[in-house]
Amino acid sequence: MTEFEKKVAALRAHHEELLSRKNSPKEWGNGIYEKYENPILTAEHTPLEWRYDFCEKDNPFLMQRIMMNATLNSGAMKWDGPSPLRPNDQTTKQPNDQGCYVLVVRVEGADRKSFFAVAESPNGVDNFRFWPEPITMPDTDDPATNIYDMRLTKHEDGWIYGVFCAERHDDTQPGNLSAATATAGIARTKDLVNWERLPDLISKSQQRNVVLHPEFVDGKYAFYTRPQDGFIDTGSGGGIGWALVDDITHAEVKDEKIIYERKYHTITEVKNGEGPHPIKTPKGWLHLAHGVRGTADGLRYVLYMYMTALDDPTRVIARPGGFFLVPEGNEYLGDVMNVAFANGWIADPDGRVFIYYASADTRMHVATSTIDRLIDYCMNTPEDGYTTAASVETIKKLIAKNNKNNG
Repeated sequence: MTEFEKKVAALRAHHEELLSRKNSPKEWGNGIYEKYENPILTAEHTPLEWRYDFCEKDNPFLMQRIMMNATLNSGAMKWDGPSPLRPNDQTTKQPNDQGCYVLVVRVEGADRKSFFAVAESPNGVDNFRFWPEPITMPDTDDPATNIYDMRLTKHEDGWIYGVFCAERHDDTQPGNLSAATATAGIARTKDLVNWERLPDLISKSQQRNVVLHPEFVDGKYAFYTRPQDGFIDTGSGGGIGWALVDDITHAEVKDEKIIYERKYHTITEVKNGEGPHPIKTPKGWLHLAHGVRGTADGLRYVLYMYMTALDDPTRVIARPGGFFLVPEGNEYLGDVMNVAFANGWIADPDGRVFIYYASADTRMHVATSTIDRLIDYCMNTPEDGYTTAASVETIKKLIAKNNKNNG
């Protein structure tokens, strides 16, 4: 074996050790969910063939020719279809016949360009491996410079839809190289490999975070929107919006209403937007969303939850106050500090829920809970009273209840 071959063998062994590392729940939590010890996907999890040229003649020093920067903001779904990781299998179904866990990951290269790639796991918490090639996403007539943050929705019309942000330079400001516009890109697939690109969502405002509801509403496609005046600034955008669309192949927001508003001095003061599509439960639709507030150190992104009625997904029936999940420990550190963001979760038939979130726009994590616990959290967590006095009274009521029970 040559020295080059030894280097390659050592590199592959090191990579396999990372991919096959077991993951365990953290010892202490909040009772609502369990975070896991290790990130499930990092830049180092990407296939070596994406980064190295293994021809000794062309790459004698075994350098990375294409470097990866981050893996973040992944759509998620259960998958029982064919997998290129197991080409001889008819399906990827596991012994419990429920399929595997797949993420459509936003992978960011060293060149700042993001792209989509599928990673799968047999159990949802570790052993995530990327499919051999990134997704080739067709362009529209107006090609985007960057695409990212796909929400996956298996719709009742039989298609799997991906809704994502399509970013382009704002040509109305030719001298400003940071000026950009955001629209909601829409694509659909049957196999997660071949994607049909549909026209971007037409909207009066910029749309950076848009989510497709999994069912028809009044015979129409329903979208959760996040209207904003600019690429970064929400401006007059009021919060999480709702819009019905007749034809998803020519989707246009004509009537948009806010179903969860932004509010002063809360976790949603600056922005709030839907995360993944909601989960249907016997008690209502469970929603996971992101809220943003300004701090002296910049914007802080956290996750929060709410519930809407089964007969009307726009009617909020539970609004637990405050955040649901925030960065902790090393999760604070990364490209964009103090950010937790989620646009993918999976509910198993047995009621277990896998929450996939990114920290600091750098790496992917998982937390697990159950439908029953998340409903309990939403229904029984006090709402935000919007003042210090109200918050203190809420705490005192709990103290009094505990004192009575302990007495």
